[in-house]
Amino acid sequence: MKTTIDLPEPLYKRAKLRAVERGITLKDMMIEALSDSLGIPAAAGKTPAPTVRDRRKLLPEFEAARRKGALRPSAGDRDVTALISDDRDAR
Repeated sequence: MKTTIDLPEPLYKRAKLRAVERGITLKDMMIEALSDSLGIPAAAGKTPAPTVRDRRKLLPEFEAARRKGALRPSAGDRDVTALISDDRDAR
């Protein structure tokens, strides 16, 4: 079913950006949000969209530096690129 809603422009822009970061359409993101809000399970068989981290393609030089540990400040910390991706996914 089709419907039209008026969204404040800042909300639309943030929602659109989040959908692009997640690699899904704004429509799919709105369906997910409404389903979650109403407590309706997600569509059966639908796989979750890959995260920004899963879809990223690093430059060869950056990937080589990451593998050598250049982006890991200390032994116990997480990879900086993982932290950035997690932050994007959380927004």
